Amino acid sequence: MSDDYDATHIQVLEGLEAVRKRPSMYIGSVDTRGLHHLVYEVVDNSIDEALAGFCKNIDVSINADGSVTVVDDGRGIPVGNHPKYKKSALEVVLTVLHAGGKFDKSNYKVSGGLHGVGVSVVNALSEWMEVEVKRDGKLYYQRYERGAPTSDVTVIGDSKGTGTKSTFMPDSKIFETTEFNYGTLITRLRELAFLNRNIRISITDSREEELEQDVFEYEGGIISFVEHLNQSRTALHKAPIYFEREKEGTIVEIAMQYTDSYGEYVYSFANNINTHEGGTHLIGFKTALTRVANDYIKKNNVVKGDEKLTGEDIREGLAAIISVKLTEPQFEGQTKTKLGNSELKGIVDSMVSEGLSEYMEENPKVAVIIFQKALDARRAREAAKKARELTRRKSALEIGTLPGKLADCSEKDPSVSEVYLVEGDSAGGSAKQGRNRRFQAILPFRGKIINVEKARLAKVLKNNEVLSLITAMGTGIAEDYNIEKARYHKVIIMTDADVDGAHIRTLILTFFFRYMAPLIDAGYVYIAQPPLYRIKKGKAEHYVYSDRELAAKLEEIGENNTYVQRYKGLGEMNPEQLWETTMNPDTRTLLQVTMDDAAAADEMFSVLMGDEVAPRKAFIQKYAKEVVNLDL
Repeated sequence: MSDDYDATHIQVLEGLEAVRKRPSMYIGSVDTRGLHHLVYEVVDNSIDEALAGFCKNIDVSINADGSVTVVDDGRGIPVGNHPKYKKSALEVVLTVLHAGGKFDKSNYKVSGGLHGVGVSVVNALSEWMEVEVKRDGKLYYQRYERGAPTSDVTVIGDSKGTGTKSTFMPDSKIFETTEFNYGTLITRLRELAFLNRNIRISITDSREEELEQDVFEYEGGIISFVEHLNQSRTALHKAPIYFEREKEGTIVEIAMQYTDSYGEYVYSFANNINTHEGGTHLIGFKTALTRVANDYIKKNNVVKGDEKLTGEDIREGLAAIISVKLTEPQFEGQTKTKLGNSELKGIVDSMVSEGLSEYMEENPKVAVIIFQKALDARRAREAAKKARELTRRKSALEIGTLPGKLADCSEKDPSVSEVYLVEGDSAGGSAKQGRNRRFQAILPFRGKIINVEKARLAKVLKNNEVLSLITAMGTGIAEDYNIEKARYHKVIIMTDADVDGAHIRTLILTFFFRYMAPLIDAGYVYIAQPPLYRIKKGKAEHYVYSDRELAAKLEEIGENNTYVQRYKGLGEMNPEQLWETTMNPDTRTLLQVTMDDAAAADEMFSVLMGDEVAPRKAFIQKYAKEVVNLDL
C-alpha cells in the first residue's frame, strides 16, 4: 500500500454509481430480501398515488423472462422539462437520487416506502428498465441500461387516461439471485391492499405454462385484515371493533377482535411500513387497553377485591391492527421500523379509551366474555410463573436427566457456538459423532414437542422436550426472556426430509415464534438442508438435495451403473456423511429463518397448527400440487 495520499485519491461517484458500488446501503442487502425490495419500491410509488386520491388499480406481473412489470392508473410521472436539470422530469426521477414529488407535501401528504430511495435505485440495480407514461393524451417511453438512459424520452403513441408502467430486469451482477418468489410478493401486496381500503392490487406470474394470479381488494380495509388473521381461530365476538380518527393531518385506524386462542397478535404500521419494533402508536394502544380493562372490571364488579389485569393478560387472544398515516414519520431503532412521533401516543391513547369504553358499555355480554378470558389468562400466568421458577431452580445435574440430552460444545463464546436440534436418537448419535465438538452442540428430541399454538405457557412448561430446549438456550422464556444470555448464536433445526420431519420442524419453529421471537429477529435460527439422495458411480460420490437436482446430475454423469440411495432419515447417514453434507461450515447449506412479515408468519402458524380444520384443508388443497415427493 502506497504512503502517498493526496487529492487525486479522493473519488466522487457520480449519479447512480454510488448505488451500484454499495447497493446494500440503499436496499438493505443483495440477497432475496433486497431483490424483492425492488418491487416494493416501485409499488410504493403507485400506493402513494392512491393515498393522494389519484390511483385505484395496481397490477404487478412477473414476466416469462424473469423481469417485473408494475402498472398503475395514477397521474403518471411528469415528463416535461425540469427547470434545473434541463431534461425530462421522468429522466430526472429515474436517474437522480432523492428526486421526486414526495418532498413537496402539496403533492403527497403521506408517502410510504421503508428506505425512501425510490425508483432511481431500482433503475440503478437493473440490467435494463423501461418506463411508459400516459399523460396529456400521449404515451411517452424511455429505456435505461444499468441506470443510464439509452435515448431521450420519446412519444410512441396516443393514450387514453393516465398512469405509469415500469418494467425492470434485476442485474445478475448485483444480486445473489434474480428469481422472484411469488409467495413473498403476494404477502406484501395483500398487506398493502388491507392497509389501503378499496385499492385493487393484482399479481400475475407468467413464468410457468399455467398462469398464477391473485387479486386483492378489501372494502373493509384493516377490519378485513383482522378477520383474515383470525380465519384459523374462533372469535369471541362476531365483528371486529374498529376506530378511526383524523387529527391535524394524521390518520389513525385501529381494528381489533378477541379469540379463544392463547397468543397475542398485535401488529402496527406507519405509512404502510410494518413497524415490528413498535413505537409510540403501539404504546398508546397498549396503555389505553390495559387502563380501560381494569376500570371496567372494577366498576362493574367483574372481580372480587383489588385484582388487576396486566397488559399481557388483556392481550391474550387479541388480534389487532394499528395503522397510522402521517406527514412526517420519525423512525427509530436499528432497522428503522420503530415509530418515534411523540404526538401519536396521546392520539391513540385517547381514541382507544373513548372508543373501547363506549363499546364495552354498549356490549356488556361481550365485555364479560373478554374480561373473563383475561382473568383466566392472569391465573394461567401465575401458574406459569411458578413453573418457570421451578425450571430456574433445577441444577445442571437434574437438567441432564431430561429427555433430549444435550451434548454441549467446549467453546464458551456464544458468537461462534452453534446447537443442532436433531430429530431422534439415531440421528442424534450420528450428529454427536460427526460434529466438531469445539463449537457444535447437539440436542436430540425424542418424538414431537408440544404444539404451543394450542396450549398456555403453564402447560407448555410441563413438556420435557420444551424444558430441555429452554435450558439449552439459556435465555429463559416469556417475561424472563433475555436474548443477551443466549448460549448459541446459531440454532440449527435438523430434521428428516419427510412428513414427520417437517411436522417436528414446524412445531419447533412455532415454539420459537410464540415464545422466543427475539431469537428469530436476531437471525440466530436456521434450518439445515440435508441431502435427499446419494449418487455413487465408480469411486465418485455426489449428494443432491431435490428430485430436480437428481435428474440433472444423472443426465450429466449418465444413468448406467449408477447407484442411487434415497435418504429417508438422517439416521441413515454415517457420521462422516452427515458432517460432510450437513454440518461442515465449509460445505453445508443453511436456510436462515427471518421475521420479514410477522403477520404473515402468524397467519401461517395459525393455519398449520391451530384448532380450525377448514383453513388447513384449504391450504393443503391449494399447495398439494407443488409437493414433488411426499413420504407417507
